[in-house]
Amino acid sequence: MENLISRMQAVQSPIIPIVGELIRQYPGTISLGQGVVYYGPPPEAIAQISQFLADPTNHLYKANEGIPPLLEAIAGKLCTFNRIEINEQNAVVVTAGSNMAFMHALLAITSVGDEVILQTPYYFNHDMAITIAGCRPVFVPTDENYQLRPEAIAQAITGRTRAVVTISPNNPTGVVYPKAALQAVNQLCRDRGIYHISDEAYEYFTYDGVPHISPGSFAGSDPHTISLFSLSKAYGFASWRIGYMVIPASLSVAVKKVQDTILICPPVISQYAAVGALQTGIAYCQEHLHAIAEVRHLVLSELQHLDHLCTVAPTEGAFYCFLKVHTDLPAMQLIERLIREHRVAVLPGDTFGMTEGCYLRIGYGALQKETATAGIERLVKGLQSILS
Repeated sequence: MENLISRMQAVQSPIIPIVGELIRQYPGTISLGQGVVYYGPPPEAIAQISQFLADPTNHLYKANEGIPPLLEAIAGKLCTFNRIEINEQNAVVVTAGSNMAFMHALLAITSVGDEVILQTPYYFNHDMAITIAGCRPVFVPTDENYQLRPEAIAQAITGRTRAVVTISPNNPTGVVYPKAALQAVNQLCRDRGIYHISDEAYEYFTYDGVPHISPGSFAGSDPHTISLFSLSKAYGFASWRIGYMVIPASLSVAVKKVQDTILICPPVISQYAAVGALQTGIAYCQEHLHAIAEVRHLVLSELQHLDHLCTVAPTEGAFYCFLKVHTDLPAMQLIERLIREHRVAVLPGDTFGMTEGCYLRIGYGALQKETATAGIERLVKGLQSILS
């Protein structure tokens, strides 16, 4: 069995456990790595657990696409916040997180050898999923501010292209794509007969009055748009593993086949909690968004001390900054030194597809202001020390 060769050899290893092991070796390290929020679920979500336990049938399998109360709550949220109407042309499917939703979409719309277009820098789990599905990721660089380049996307489309993926607000860069750019990509997909997969896990995390735009709200977008959503970020729900997708009605049979094979049905106890979370609405996230915005301001302010050592592109969403570091050091070597010598951790840009040059992703959503202050000060001083 030592000579076993599988498709997984072509898949990059997830970086967070690798950096996590380095952090464990150096106690006291402050992590600016993993993309989670500092707060937990709302009380209304926890209260729903007793409702789950009150019905013995909840320990049995439930509907493949999700329980009716959650589907109803999702439809209401989509209409109110995203301006997406659930009708006979589309459908909602609840999944165990939006990563699973992305995998479901890939398996439903592709065959082995097909191509899926990602924007670089990309979200590493998207690249991994495409490879696992036996497809080929096609990388289209964004511009100097990490914004979409619709004309370059158009040139990358071939006869094997099945989808274009966009993430807004973006992981890893924190940029928010404007309506005009998303409309251009969505129309391009419509004209070329391919799908637009829109990952909107950070939909509530925008700053300075910048709006979130859902491509699924565009007129005529239902037949070719797949929208992915998550409760992990907005509701502190990371380990509950609940997300959902809005898909064209024509994909319902295919997606439910995938769901039944991999999951059968989403965890029902988590779905009950999700009902409670959605009942609190965006207000719950907004209660905490002010604190995250303060940390964001602090991070951006401190990074100005590195303007001669790093380039920081404008960021208006999520809870990330993406640094281009002016050094010949490999990103992972730089990160190892930051952890070992300065007790602060970030993620390397290589894992997001930025292999030419040294790039770092800073995540600040998981930190309270005091810890964030210490962490970003360590990062700034560490980079100044190492790069000088």
